[in-house]
Amino acid sequence: MIGSWIIFIVFALVSWLISNELKRRFKEYSEIATSNGMSGQEVAKKMLRDFGIYGVTIQSVEGKLTDHYNPANKTINLSEAVYYGQSVAAAAVAAHECGHALQHAAAYQWLGLRSGLVPVVSFASQWMQWILLAGILLVNTFPAILLAGIVLFAMTTLFSFITLPVEINASNRALAWIRTSGVTNPQTQLKAEDALKWAGYTYVVAALGSLATLLYYIMIFMGRRN
Repeated sequence: MIGSWIIFIVFALVSWLISNELKRRFKEYSEIATSNGMSGQEVAKKMLRDFGIYGVTIQSVEGKLTDHYNPANKTINLSEAVYYGQSVAAAAVAAHECGHALQHAAAYQWLGLRSGLVPVVSFASQWMQWILLAGILLVNTFPAILLAGIVLFAMTTLFSFITLPVEINASNRALAWIRTSGVTNPQTQLKAEDALKWAGYTYVVAALGSLATLLYYIMIFMGRRN
């Protein structure tokens, strides 16, 4: 058990460090202007137009790093700093979210699989913490409760790992387009790549952290007194 707690703490620390570094780099790259002075919204419009994708709405949402693509209503949601920003960071994020729209248009299988799991994961996220807590407290009398919580948590872990190829592919699509779009020059291109690379690290750490936590709950279940 002690070993599991150490692993959990290590992942939490690494996640915190990467999150802080991501914020620091995005702040730095947010001060570097795009080559053509385009805002994140304009970058998104141009990328969608270049790929012949129509019917996708681009809108501004509140918060920081809240950018996402919603395949349910075909909306690219950009945080205000990205939507209005004329920086390399804004361009990289906007292009990345457009990468998800490209995936949707091409029926990218991993995106479809992730979208299909959303209702299940939403349900699991709502109830699993309470079920896991009750399961741990009653593990020796009603072990089935903890087992149910483990199954729900396993669904969220699966979702985290399915997210990895979706995010990596979206970034690859974004960077391939940015290289030829005139949004960046050779120097700022490296900044855009670095921004998306660090964003990708957060998904990797989240997936591994979720797996470590899942194994911790499994160990509790396997170590119960019969």
